[in-house]
Order: sequence, then structure tokens, then C-alpha cells
Amino acid sequence: MRCWMMVIFLLLAGCQPLTEMRSDEKITAVGYATISEQRGRTNEEKRMRAMRASKIDAYRELTEQVYGMRISARAEMDDQQLGIESTDGAVDGIIRGAEVISSYPVGDSYVTEMQLDLRKMEKMKQHGEVFHLPSNQETMF
Repeated sequence: MRCWMMVIFLLLAGCQPLTEMRSDEKITAVGYATISEQRGRTNEEKRMRAMRASKIDAYRELTEQVYGMRISARAEMDDQQLGIESTDGAVDGIIRGAEVISSYPVGDSYVTEMQLDLRKMEKMKQHGEVFHLPSNQETMF
């Protein structure tokens, strides 16, 4: 009897997930930016720019997950021969309520991990207006 109870216990323990199951209500994203490729007079300025760029990259990743990505492809033919091919991707959307989980340097890169609670974002959408900026407008970053 004792042996059977041990076998049952081991089988039940084997059915438990090793990590916490991810809730469908929260999504995560990771953004990256190379420090040395940033403009700046000092290493500190380049690091700060990489930190900000990695955060924007993480926001882009969240936007792709929420709204998807628009893909545009084109192929040209001339005299029955394939010529120039091009593929473009674009993502557009508004993310509200995302939180930075962590931000840290790794070698010559900066990494930002973000999390978005989709229920929180839906709540915030009811209370905010959307203002579209012209795409040629310069920003501070």
C-alpha cells in the first residue's frame, strides 16, 4: 500500500508545471539596442540613448503582439525573369499601461524587458485621447 501511494504521489507531482503558467492577460516583450552605435559625445550619453532605444524597441514588440504587423511585398518581372523583390513590414498602434520589468546592459547592448496587462490597457483606452503626430516631426530622442 505504501509503495502505491508513493507511485501515485510521484505521478501527480510529475503533472505539475515546473514554472508558473503564463496568463493570457499579460504579455511580455524584450527590446535591444547597441550602445556603441548610438550618437553621443560620451559613453554615458551613448548608454542613455541605448537605454531609451531598447525601451522603444520593446514597445514596438508589444505593439506587434497586440495589433499584428502589416506586411507589404512586391516582385517585378521583366521578360519572364524575376527582377527586384522587396518586402516591407510596419506596425502601428497605441500601447498604454506597459511597465518596465528590468533594464540592463549586456556586453555592447542594452536590454529592456517590459510587460503589458491587457485588461489594464483596455481600461486606460476608455479614458484617453489619441493624438497623431506628423511623421516628419523631430522629437527629443
